[in-house]
Amino acid sequence: MTSAAQPYRAEQLAQACNLGTSTLFEASGLSTSATDVAIRPVWAGAAVAGPAYPLECSPGDNLAIHIAMEKAPRGSILVISTGGFVAGYWGEVLTVAAEAAGVAGLVIDGGVRDIAALTARRFPVFSRGISMRGTIKASAPSVGQPISFTGAPVAAGDLVAAGDLVVADDDGVLVIPAIHVAHTLAQGQARADKEARMMEALTQGQSTLELMNLTSFRQA
Repeated sequence: MTSAAQPYRAEQLAQACNLGTSTLFEASGLSTSATDVAIRPVWAGAAVAGPAYPLECSPGDNLAIHIAMEKAPRGSILVISTGGFVAGYWGEVLTVAAEAAGVAGLVIDGGVRDIAALTARRFPVFSRGISMRGTIKASAPSVGQPISFTGAPVAAGDLVAAGDLVVADDDGVLVIPAIHVAHTLAQGQARADKEARMMEALTQGQSTLELMNLTSFRQA
């Protein structure tokens, strides 16, 4: 069941994870935003899908994260802009707090720390870097409001807004504006089904040149 707090059905989130970021990106046309390729999972195999809860931190200041932990709806993925300043905005304590609050994951264009603990807890974190350097708590520029996030612009207003669908895995982080989610999932499923048929044909002896109508490029 969906709600204002969780706008997507469990089946939609599972489908998004199963399809993965690469398939969804290729299927989406211009209706998604791939974030900066430097934002990577902190442990291999991390994958998550859920509605965005955006916030902005001042460089070296994580007060906005602590405020967001009391405001973000359960199932949200925190999408945090820091202006690319790498420090340890997030670690084990905030991970435990996030788990207790029902936060599903974290995407941050800054840094995180306590990597061994994050890995052991299997909490999905995608960050620009790792830093032992701590942060202050003095300002909170934006919590829950649309933000500009590093990477290609999102089609709907060039901002990441609360409720946009975030899909993240080993290939990267994708943001799908809420108005395009249903279409993108449908197109992604169609693409995945087509690729499954192609791979079956490959096992039967056909070539990619044949299946992709590229035989005119065959060399003698």
